Amino acid sequence: MKLISTGSPFEKKMGYSRAVVKGPWCFVSGVTGYDYGTMTIPTDVAEQARNCFETITWALNEGGFALTDIVRVQYTITDTAFVDAITPVLGEFLGEIRPAATMVVAGLIRPEMKIEIEVTALKE
Repeated sequence: MKLISTGSPFEKKMGYSRAVVKGPWCFVSGVTGYDYGTMTIPTDVAEQARNCFETITWALNEGGFALTDIVRVQYTITDTAFVDAITPVLGEFLGEIRPAATMVVAGLIRPEMKIEIEVTALKE
């Protein structure tokens, strides 16, 4: 088993890994729109979604996976009004991959967080 960390303070404080690789599977924890290098987050939800995918891509690559290995994705957004703004970003990153997907509307742990994306990847 391989544990992958971005160095985010959330990971250490809350006791989780950004991603875990076990056999042919990679489980990427929910990723919010932070730039984990600077710990800043844009106010625009589409830019937050883009940051999520940049972090997800990095975590997958660290584990020897690619976006094309994603088989499952869950989006959590804090407002249904965000759907139109994030749809082009989702399509840009996953439009050709088309994993099984769920979108949930719920609160996130910080008010600046507007979207969280979690993925599961399988390397065959």
